[in-house]
Amino acid sequence: MPTPEDILDATEDVLRRFGPEKTNVVDVARALDVSHGTLYRHFSSKDALFEAVTRRWLRQVERPLASIRDDDGPADERLHQWFGTLVSIKHEARRDDPEMFAAYFHLAQEATGVVDQHVDELESQVTAILEEGRAQGVFYVEDAETAARAVFQATARFHHPARSDTWDDPAIDEQFEAVWQLLLEGLT
Repeated sequence: MPTPEDILDATEDVLRRFGPEKTNVVDVARALDVSHGTLYRHFSSKDALFEAVTRRWLRQVERPLASIRDDDGPADERLHQWFGTLVSIKHEARRDDPEMFAAYFHLAQEATGVVDQHVDELESQVTAILEEGRAQGVFYVEDAETAARAVFQATARFHHPARSDTWDDPAIDEQFEAVWQLLLEGLT
């Protein structure tokens, strides 16, 4: 009997092979050598299964960022590391597994509630770093939550999958650093 994690792993494999438009629960069940009814014991529908796959991927993005948020050290350095890590995670996912990256992007467009929760989590991590920076005397922001949202949106070109077509620009790293310097000046 497959576990929910086994089902999510198999779903990723099937998505990678067929894409989200052609993947169905029967394909996933076939990959696990079980009936599709077995999958419905864990996931009520194809949409629920796809949302779970999307949620798992987004949590994999959140984990290393949360450890940066929780680190000690100067908040300005941690914030730069946090955004640099976010950008690297997304760029590496696109480069190393383009089929799965495209599938996740497609699925995320359908699972807006899951994506909204993800963005809220990321913005809350940035908010926490900004608040610590304010306490350290590094950042001078009145409303850390509003500032976090603004910085997140200002850097979207570098981490939002919808802008991934621009990531191959040879100057992308320089462009990120230029935007970062402007944002840092505004925060400090």
